[in-house]
Amino acid sequence: MKLGRSFFERDALEVAPDLVGKTLVSALPGGAERRLIISETEAYRGEEDTACHAHRGRTRRTEPLYMSGGHFYIYLCYGIHWLLNAVTGPRDLPQGVLIRACRGFGGPGKLTKQLGIDGCFNGMAVDECPGLWFEDEGRSVNIITAPRVGIAYASPEDRERPWRFIEGK
Repeated sequence: MKLGRSFFERDALEVAPDLVGKTLVSALPGGAERRLIISETEAYRGEEDTACHAHRGRTRRTEPLYMSGGHFYIYLCYGIHWLLNAVTGPRDLPQGVLIRACRGFGGPGKLTKQLGIDGCFNGMAVDECPGLWFEDEGRSVNIITAPRVGIAYASPEDRERPWRFIEGK
């Protein structure tokens, strides 16, 4: 079942663990689909979270984070890697969930490269995008938490938050 916007119109700390075990689907040229199971996510919670891009307020880059839950926020990291996020929560309260890994594909940059995801999906609604969407296939997974990674610029308190959600064994 395709996940609709209502799934994402919740707090990032609810959506992030719930996305682990869901399927990320990318439509490939010729009608084929690439289906990967999400194995790791990270939550980012608004302007008060110094690790969140919206921490410094609304900018052209962060505008999709201010949309209502259920839109894609895709940005270029280090000028070379596209990173995939799902916007969560209500409009004008910027939150999002980074898709860090899928089974067999560690690293958010490797994942987007494998699926052909780039900035063209940025700002699109997750349930109206013909080339990228999420599905719930009824899979149940164990989840462990850990601090987020790659956020050395954030405050020590925000670096230590256990807002990374990983499929456990």
